[in-house]
Amino acid sequence: MSSTATDVVRLLTVNGETLAVAESLTGGLVAAEITAVPGASKVFRGSVTAYATELKHRLLGVEATLLAERGAVDPQVAARMAAGVREALGADWGIATTGVAGPDPQDGQDVGTVFVAVAGPARAGSASAGGGKVERLRLNGDRAEIRMESVRSVLELLLTELVGEQTGNERAQDTERNGGF
Repeated sequence: MSSTATDVVRLLTVNGETLAVAESLTGGLVAAEITAVPGASKVFRGSVTAYATELKHRLLGVEATLLAERGAVDPQVAARMAAGVREALGADWGIATTGVAGPDPQDGQDVGTVFVAVAGPARAGSASAGGGKVERLRLNGDRAEIRMESVRSVLELLLTELVGEQTGNERAQDTERNGGF
């Protein structure tokens, strides 16, 4: 279990929020990392490992036309996976991984091309006003290294958003205490 996963679970617990995970290339490793943290059951709703492209459509609501036009390794697909798992599992936050771990390229994308995404509640003062964020990664290494770096990266992205949320909330509370100034 990583310190990032521990920090994610701690912040979600403090905020009274929940998390759902959608995974493709990581095949359940993100969910395993989160559930390794004691107390994760307070915040972790569940996960969908949608390795097959049609499952990204059927279970996570990724538009079939988007998948047909762009393939499964695409920033919009990652964003939709995160939003879809959040909706499907009734969580405050959704995170997603999609990419090419190798050994061969996929959907016209090189090995090491990965997209990680976060979808969360849109609030005033949040780090992501639209409630979502996607990062493109260009990773080196073998299949195992690419998958583990993808896990680390999606958890870091979520942690950044959660810290931004907390900072925004603290600012809002401070403004209230100071008479709105």
